[in-house]
Amino acid sequence: MTPPGVDPATLYRPPGTVEPATRLALYRHLVRMRRFEKRAYDLFMQNLVKGTSHLSLGMEAVAAGFGEAMRPGDLTFATYRGHAHTLARGTPMAPVMGELLGRDNGLMHGKGGSMHLTDAARGMMGSYAIVGAHLAIALGAGWSAQYLGEPRVAVAFFGDGATNIGAFHEALNFAAVWRLPVVFVCENNQYMEYTPIAAVTAVPRPAADRASAYGLEGVLVDGNDADAVYLTARQFVERARGGGGPALIEAYTYRSAGHSRADPGTYRPELEVAAWARYDPVGLYRQRLLDAGIDAGELEAVEKGAQAEVDEATDLAVAAPPASPERLMTNVWADGGASWRRD
Repeated sequence: MTPPGVDPATLYRPPGTVEPATRLALYRHLVRMRRFEKRAYDLFMQNLVKGTSHLSLGMEAVAAGFGEAMRPGDLTFATYRGHAHTLARGTPMAPVMGELLGRDNGLMHGKGGSMHLTDAARGMMGSYAIVGAHLAIALGAGWSAQYLGEPRVAVAFFGDGATNIGAFHEALNFAAVWRLPVVFVCENNQYMEYTPIAAVTAVPRPAADRASAYGLEGVLVDGNDADAVYLTARQFVERARGGGGPALIEAYTYRSAGHSRADPGTYRPELEVAAWARYDPVGLYRQRLLDAGIDAGELEAVEKGAQAEVDEATDLAVAAPPASPERLMTNVWADGGASWRRD
């Protein structure tokens, strides 16, 4: 199978094969992300999630593939749709769930919320609410790695809408000029909020078709195929680590829900939604593993483990207190507080 509406000949076919142990790890990523996002939706509908939230339902294979391919020292820069990317870097569910609920046990003690997840200890360098702003920050992280001679790669994820703003082109240009270890990944879910990207972009592939302008290869990968994403990520991340310069990868995917939880997504054609529902990354990958001879019991154990983890994370978050007033002024100034400003 191939993504709906895509000519198979245009998809990148990465070299290599995926070992059974890695496939199980990829499935674990997919299931954890799916169960987490479904629970986040349920909690939002119960008015427990503070602020809005942007879910990765239907897009999990992109975060799973890159998360498995990256090394512990590598750095992730994500959009406000960053729950899955945070989990992919090894952050436990409980503090992520706590952050969504504005609780003191959250990653930022409830002060950042869904759109600002950060776990620097695990290389998750932030979710950014300003579209495209983090591309230049990832560029700086790549320059730092090159300058210091450290084998570290920065990976910046962004939506298709970001390809039409200046920061996208500026970051790509300098990354190519300086041959920086940065991998730019466009999560093309085909809609920039409520507008089809095709309606406002001069080229069919908003990222891949622009790669040649910066001397880069135009890579369009099936963003719902965890194996293809993983192999592509491994290839270009390791190439960047070895001094081969940046890469621009367009992962063609689809969000199965609206732009945010306030969006019912009714602007999308019903036939289109139905076609992509049949191309769901979790269901497709489960069947692939079964066809490859992996025992169904192993997959069920992964699924039960993910469900137990999300249940525990929910219980801990709901039981935790809100962020305390004493926390409000921490992490704002260099000394951790505002008292010095009044002296």
